[in-house]
Amino acid sequence: MTDCLFCQLAAGDIPAEILYSDDRIVAFRDVNPQAPTHVLVIPRVHFGDVAELTAEDPELLGLMVRTATDIAAAEHLDGGHRLVINTGPDGGQTVHHVHVHLLGGRHLSWPPG
Repeated sequence: MTDCLFCQLAAGDIPAEILYSDDRIVAFRDVNPQAPTHVLVIPRVHFGDVAELTAEDPELLGLMVRTATDIAAAEHLDGGHRLVINTGPDGGQTVHHVHVHLLGGRHLSWPPG
C-alpha cells in the first residue's frame, strides 16, 4: 500500500533506526517512545491488523514475536518487558499495519491506560 506509513518504512522510503531486517519483517525504534526501550516489529507485507495476519499467515506472527523477544534480550531487558498488539480504534491502533510493540527499560504498571 503506497499510502501506508509502515509499508513505506519497510520499503526504505522513510528513514528509521532499524534494529533488524530480513525478507519478511523489519524492527525499528519508535519515533515517539513510551518507554526507554520502544521497538516496533512489522511485517514487510501489509496486513491491516492482527486478525487479518492470523487468518492469512499465522506463522508470521510467531516470527514477529520471536524477533521482539530476541531484541529484548539484545537490549538487556533482563527485568522484563511487554509485547503489545493494538487492534482497531478502541484498542489504540493508530497505524493500520499490524505491528508488535516491544516496551521495556522501566517498570510497566497495570492496567495500561
